[in-house]
Amino acid sequence: MAWSWLGRRAFEDVAALQEEIRRRVLSNDGSETILLVEHPPTITLGRSATEDHIVASPGWLAARGVSVVRTSRGGEVTYHGPGQLVAYPVVRLTSGVRFHVEALANAVVALLGEESVTGRWDRAHPGVWVNQAKIAAVGVNVHRRVAIHGVALNVGTDLSAFTGIVPCGQPGAPVTSLEAEAKRFFHLHELAPRLAAHLSAALRRTLISPPSI
Repeated sequence: MAWSWLGRRAFEDVAALQEEIRRRVLSNDGSETILLVEHPPTITLGRSATEDHIVASPGWLAARGVSVVRTSRGGEVTYHGPGQLVAYPVVRLTSGVRFHVEALANAVVALLGEESVTGRWDRAHPGVWVNQAKIAAVGVNVHRRVAIHGVALNVGTDLSAFTGIVPCGQPGAPVTSLEAEAKRFFHLHELAPRLAAHLSAALRRTLISPPSI
């Protein structure tokens, strides 16, 4: 499995790139790949989302430069923005959707554990949680048994941005970040290869050098 750190890229651009990599995987013309990225401020609506879960006013969104995008992933409404590390494994499923989603969560839990932060996957309230606060959201799309989308980990994210939405359809659910829990600063580009390694292990793959994207 290849991996690539893309830096900060627009959500729509990376969604299109995932679809292109999936097309190559399906045609046996490309390798499974983990894309790691930071997005500009973006609210995304999954297939189960309703727009009333965006509680912010148009003025609030405009002042923060937040775009709103409908996406093919499962789930509800979530927020992406600076300080959040997002991982998109484009990979063939080998053990079903539930295994795949829980593998993504387990990779985040493993990364948190390296920083002495205890995370847990909650199947009833999908995501990775630290105590009662969500630290990572998970959502995927599967076509012909190849998955795209993935997991978004709050590292140094401005948590006030989540007040503009009902996070993942869970009113009142608090959110947290790795920096808030570990009490120190992190560079996303340094965390990216570590998360890629945990994802490849959880997905039972071998990580190889970054490809040219």
